[in-house]
Amino acid sequence: MTVRVVVGGALCHDGRLLAARRSAPPELAGRWELPGGKTEPGESVPEALVRELREELGVETQALERIPGEWPLKPGLVLHVWTARLVSGEPVPLEDHDELRWLGPQELDSVDWLDQDRPAVAEAGRRLRAEGRA
Repeated sequence: MTVRVVVGGALCHDGRLLAARRSAPPELAGRWELPGGKTEPGESVPEALVRELREELGVETQALERIPGEWPLKPGLVLHVWTARLVSGEPVPLEDHDELRWLGPQELDSVDWLDQDRPAVAEAGRRLRAEGRA
């Protein structure tokens, strides 16, 4: 079976991480995730992340580096998470989300993250705390 990568964006700006609340499908609605989506054929994972964040949030971003690990979503789909930098624009929930929040490292536990996003969120939080001390 071919495994397709779903890329999640740990979008960081001013020492905070962007969280997006799902509006669909019903079984995920109301829970929070790192925004992103499926890679298209012939597209690199960083290219997919930049495209997905443009489509979902209306912003221009730069993919930086992959957070180690991969998390199965369902058969044939696996989640990879990349850190990303906001280049231009202000994120707005255009599709699949009904609310966005910028969370500081100490606020990451204030929302109900999707289970598969939790390890990458924890790692992004560690990186934000390290940057804050730098």
